[in-house]
Amino acid sequence: MLKREDLIKNPALKESKAIGCLCGLAIGDSLGDAARKQQNRENYGITTDFGSGASWSTDDTEFAMLTARILLDCRGELTSDAVVEAWLRDVAIQDEFKRGGASEVTAARNLLRGLRPPESGRFNTFHMSDGTAMRISPVGVICAGDPERAARLAEIDASVSHSEDGIWGAQAVAVAVATAMVDGTMDEIIDAAISVMPTDSWLYHNMTAGLALVEKSQGSILDCWMELHDTLLASAWATTAEAIPAAFACLKLCHKDFRSGLVLAANFARDADTIGAVAGAILGAKYGVESIPSRWVEKTRYPSGTCLQFAKGLDIVEVGKQLAELIK
Repeated sequence: MLKREDLIKNPALKESKAIGCLCGLAIGDSLGDAARKQQNRENYGITTDFGSGASWSTDDTEFAMLTARILLDCRGELTSDAVVEAWLRDVAIQDEFKRGGASEVTAARNLLRGLRPPESGRFNTFHMSDGTAMRISPVGVICAGDPERAARLAEIDASVSHSEDGIWGAQAVAVAVATAMVDGTMDEIIDAAISVMPTDSWLYHNMTAGLALVEKSQGSILDCWMELHDTLLASAWATTAEAIPAAFACLKLCHKDFRSGLVLAANFARDADTIGAVAGAILGAKYGVESIPSRWVEKTRYPSGTCLQFAKGLDIVEVGKQLAELIK
């Protein structure tokens, strides 16, 4: 594994990994959202590529762009006040959210009512959703090689909209990306994620149960695929304790390269856009943008503004370059 100092001394590698992380997230988001659609399942069974039509982004990519924008505005010195200011400017100002997550919409309304973190996240019916984990990867990028800082900043960002598992899931993804950014092995990446999960949490229970199934199957996708779904199933989509262990189980099963690992994760059932986005961010951070098919990068490079209007047309590659500059 690289030291943070080694990454800092290699600007090209630093930039490749930062861009790879954000592009991997956007690709996983878009491909996962397409893969779970009934028409694609009827036509292809397993979705392995993008169709000829336009791609689109969901709240996963666009809230990640919000987190990135906050980090860039404060030059990585994240505070709760900076998060609140940005949410009031870019989220709460909207009257409707065509594809917004319920946790984020509720948080925005809480902010307008005068609530502030941690109450804006704690007093939220959906505080255990995976809405933080999907958006937190930019924190892992700037905290490359520094998982403790990644966990600390992830809690600051997540507390505006979530509590408990919702925060711990964000921390798990942030430290996983921070470890992937310095070439950690997949076992090191997964161990880092587990290290921030309280052992009495639902998230930890499902994470360890899912990984145990992978170990039991000796890494055979065919032998554990359906049982993984049954074991991790929650009562509602987008629950942290379902989606995040699913993403890491997919990464444990298949991580030899970006494309094969991403396709597996994006075809997991239920909240496949978030599962794909999390897996894609980690794989992109580990292998860099050169490992990603260039046509996939171009296909998803500019968010559609489906959820957050300010994000429409942003250049994800350029945002990745700017985040890389904060690794110093």
